Amino acid sequence: MEEHEVSYPVYSPTSVIGIFSNALKLNATVNLIYLKGRYAYGGGKSYGNYYYDHLFSEADNISIGVRVSSLLRSKIANNEIYTLRGYIEKSIKNSSIELRFVVDEIIQQEERSISEEELERYGLIQKKLETGSKDLETLIRNKILKDEKVRVANIYGNNAIVQKDFSEGLDVSQMYFDVSDHPCNITSSTAIIAKLKEISASDYDIVALVRGGGDRQSMETFNDLKLSEVFIDMYPVTVTAIGHTVDETLLDKLADKRFHLPHDYGAGLHAIAEKLSHERSNSRALLIDEVKKDVTKQFSEQVETLEKQLKKKNEEFAEAQKTYKEQSEAHNKTYSEQLKVRNEEFQKLQETSTKQVEDLQKNFQEQQKQRIAEMESYKKEIAILHEKNVQSAISEKTASLLVNLETLKQENARLNQEIKGSRTDYTKVIIAFVIALVIGFFIARSLQ
Repeated sequence: MEEHEVSYPVYSPTSVIGIFSNALKLNATVNLIYLKGRYAYGGGKSYGNYYYDHLFSEADNISIGVRVSSLLRSKIANNEIYTLRGYIEKSIKNSSIELRFVVDEIIQQEERSISEEELERYGLIQKKLETGSKDLETLIRNKILKDEKVRVANIYGNNAIVQKDFSEGLDVSQMYFDVSDHPCNITSSTAIIAKLKEISASDYDIVALVRGGGDRQSMETFNDLKLSEVFIDMYPVTVTAIGHTVDETLLDKLADKRFHLPHDYGAGLHAIAEKLSHERSNSRALLIDEVKKDVTKQFSEQVETLEKQLKKKNEEFAEAQKTYKEQSEAHNKTYSEQLKVRNEEFQKLQETSTKQVEDLQKNFQEQQKQRIAEMESYKKEIAILHEKNVQSAISEKTASLLVNLETLKQENARLNQEIKGSRTDYTKVIIAFVIALVIGFFIARSLQ
């Protein structure tokens, strides 16, 4: 029986990544899009006239890499909110595909409103300025002069390897220090707070947060307000050596002493101890005098700093008062001018209204006089017409009665002739008499 060989495609890792990379063709990767977020600087150097930074979402700490030209980057302020236009580019690293936003244009910068969290941060910084920083060098000097070791508690991340960098920096000065390592989850503010409270129960002279670097998102742990409140209330001298030379966290601002790198931290302690060792070899009295001078100098510098801050605050307050006074005067002046204009307009309106009322009254009176005159004229005309009508009616009635009377006279004369010409007819006489009475009655009634 003949066997059939099974054929199947065989890919290399490079070809698989290329296939998936080419498949990620979305509108956002081929068209210009708009992104909005908090802009954060990356490294301090440019590569090929481009900077590689980050754009964070406003609501959380999720970020995307940003590639921007030096010209556009010079117009962008760190940690401000921007709306940017650009496109998404892909880059392949081993088995992962990284997305990066390439900035083409800065569309808008939003004004940052002061949040409640920022006010709390400012309050913590003010509290630190008021209480002042504990001097690391003075502490080490006092301990070494008393022939006592400086007790140091270094908080590292779990499985950290930066202890070696610190030890190399400390070098031969390890004999002056009693260093204890305290590992914990360095990216968790809750874990760090618990570790600080645990260390507070022991009698340490220095407490340091030591970290060798890492991604930017994990740096937000050192901006946590609860952690900062615990950190600022620590009795020992507080030190930070978090490993980022560009970024400055809230804990860096609140620490009594800040070092950029773990090696710098160890080297700083070594420099203080070595300086003191040289001074002790020359003269113990000179050392004590130097300590006093340093303390006095430090105190004087702190006093001078506080005086400058107080002076600055007073100047700001005076400027604010001046601005408020100017604004109040301008407002009062504007209000007075507006009130004056309104009063003048009201007076003009009053005068106009009074004149209009007087004109109306005058016109009304004239119209009344005209109407009265017209009524009188109408009455006279009506009386004349009535008199004329009465006279005309009387004349007509008189003429009619005269005609009737004349007719009766003629009829009476005719009757008299007939009476004379014939025998007396009493019936006709009576009828004529009745007719005469009726005619006389109507004539009398008409004359009334």
